[in-house]
Amino acid sequence: MLSNKVAIITGASSGIGYASAKLFASQGASVVLAARRQAKLDELVDEITQAGGQAIALAGDVRDEVFAKALVELAVGHFGGLDVAFNNAGMIGEMGATPDISLSAWHEVMNTNLTGAFLGAKHQIPAMLKRGGGSLIFTSSFVGCTLGFPGLAAYAASKAGLVGLTQALAAEFGAQGVRVNALLPGGTDTPMGRAFASTPEALAFVQGLYAMKRLALPAEIAQSALYLASDASSFTTGSALLVDGGISINRT
Repeated sequence: MLSNKVAIITGASSGIGYASAKLFASQGASVVLAARRQAKLDELVDEITQAGGQAIALAGDVRDEVFAKALVELAVGHFGGLDVAFNNAGMIGEMGATPDISLSAWHEVMNTNLTGAFLGAKHQIPAMLKRGGGSLIFTSSFVGCTLGFPGLAAYAASKAGLVGLTQALAAEFGAQGVRVNALLPGGTDTPMGRAFASTPEALAFVQGLYAMKRLALPAEIAQSALYLASDASSFTTGSALLVDGGISINRT
C-alpha cells in the first residue's frame, strides 16, 4: 500500500508509533523514525531492516523546530523526498484538578502535542508539495473532541487543537494534493495508556466505558494510520477519524 513512499513517523520508539513504523515499512514505505530515545530507535531500525525494510532514525524533541526541519532534510537526503508524515508524538502530562495545574505543565503538554505537530507540518508540507502532494496525519484523541475526562484539561485542549489544525491545513493545501487528517484513537495498550489506568481497578473502569469493553492494541490503531497514509483514502481530507472502540457512543 505504500510502495515507493517515504514516511516520517514521530513518537516511533513505543506504542502506536512503533507499531505504525513496522507496518508502514512492511507495506513498502521507507521510514524516517523520530523519538527522544536513540537506543530504542536503533533497535526498531534493526528490526525493520532485518525484515527487509528501509528505515533510518533521528532522536530529538518535536518541540524543537531545528529537529522538525532536520527530519525532513533526512527524508529528502536519504530517501529522495517525503510523501507521508505521521505526527504521532504526544504526552498526557500532569493530571489533576485544573486550578492545581501549573502553567509550566500546561505549556509542556501544549508545546509537545500541538506546537510540535505544527512545527512538523510547517516543514513537511513544502517537501510534500515538491512531490505533487502527500498525506499528513496527526494523532489526536477522542478526549476533548467527543468526550471529556476530569483532570485532563491540557491534554484535551491540545488534542482538540489538532482537529482544528487538521481542518485548516486540509482547506489550505487540498487543491495542491496534500491530504490532512486527524486520527482519534481510543484507549490503547501503550506505556502512556497504562500510565493513565495504572491499577487493575482503574483499568477495569476504563475498559467498561467502551462499547467493545476492551482497549485497542497498538497494531489496530496502526492499521487506521495506514489507511490515512495510503491511496486507499485518496478522497479523505480534513477528517477526524474515530478509532475508539465505541467509547464516544457508548452509554452502557
